[in-house]
Amino acid sequence: MLTGVFENVKISTIMSLVIRFTKAGRRGEAKFRLVVKEKRSKRDGAAIDTLGWVERTVGRKITKKIDEAKLKMWQSRGAVLSPAAERALQN
Repeated sequence: MLTGVFENVKISTIMSLVIRFTKAGRRGEAKFRLVVKEKRSKRDGAAIDTLGWVERTVGRKITKKIDEAKLKMWQSRGAVLSPAAERALQN
């Protein structure tokens, strides 16, 4: 997590942040982590913070666990939800 110099600074003035999914798990398993990243970073690159996870199991059942407090904190700091993350949070 960002500490020190960044504590009292609005993060969006420093870099463009996005809340999006990064792939996790083995091949053929649909597991994703919801993370905060810089917009220009790679999908599986280093994340600033992890907000939760989403998993699609056998039978297309979707299981998810997301820290709502962290999500709201990062949105208040200027992070924007990606379209895929927005759809997943609405369901």
